[in-house]
Parts: sequence; structure tokens; C-alpha cells
Amino acid sequence: MEHSWSPWRYKYVASPDSELGCVFCRVQQRGTDPENLIVHRGQKDFIILNLFPYTSGHLMIVPYQHIASLAETDLATTAEMMELAKRAQSALEAEYHPEGFNIGMNLGRSAGAGVADHLHLHVVPRWTGDANFVSIVGETRVLPEDLQTTYQKLKRQFS
Repeated sequence: MEHSWSPWRYKYVASPDSELGCVFCRVQQRGTDPENLIVHRGQKDFIILNLFPYTSGHLMIVPYQHIASLAETDLATTAEMMELAKRAQSALEAEYHPEGFNIGMNLGRSAGAGVADHLHLHVVPRWTGDANFVSIVGETRVLPEDLQTTYQKLKRQFS
């Protein structure tokens, strides 16, 4: 399969270039948390759903500060990131019962970062066989749940 229908991307793709900027800076300052899929706000970081998730429940922990380098991030921000990763793992376990997790960062474009100029930590719940034939042969992810449903489930866990 060469094409995948993803109508939720249109709003992002169709936005004028002057509006785009850094997606993480934009969402933390504009609109409401449900509208921007922010499930929790800490002192230094926030937790947001990934718009293009690998699996249902794919979260990202993002510093409020626009910074690309982990090495240059202050201790309070990185400490809170790890505490929020622990909370995210617990929330995902309670709601989705995954068999494992991928937790990590892609720093820089060559390392696979989609947003290379704003550091973020991925928390991805995993299940045996969650990469089915469509993912492998068709290079397309099939998710059983829409983002608003995922948001509602995880928001309850952080309330």
C-alpha cells in the first residue's frame, strides 16, 4: 500500500508557513489542552500525545523551554522529565496494559528526530506482535483508537 488516509494531518499540512514554527512551542501556548492533546502539565515539562503515534497511547514529554540539546538542558527539567516518564508509564499500564515500553529520544535529524530543534522524550507502549503485516509489508501503521479517545483515557489517569 503506497497511500494511507490521514485526514487529521490536513490542518497541519495546510497551515501557512508563517504559522508553523516549532510545533511544541506553538501547542503549549495556543488553544486548550484537549485541543492540543496535552494530557498533563508539570513545572518544567508537559505530556502530549504524539499526532503520528507508533501505537495507541504514544506519549511525549516535552520541556517548555525550546532547547535541542539534552546536554544543555538544566537538571530540574531533566529530573522532571524522568518523573513524568514514570507517571506516563504508570498511566499507560493502568489504561492499556502493554507488555513493554520503548522510552527514549531521537536527538537530531540524522537520529530520526521529526522535531529536531525541540527536545522531547517518547514513551511508547508495546505489545507482542504490534507490528503486524500491514506495518511491515505496507509500511503503514494501523491504530485501533482515535486520538481523542486516547486523550480522554489518559487524561483521567493524570487527574
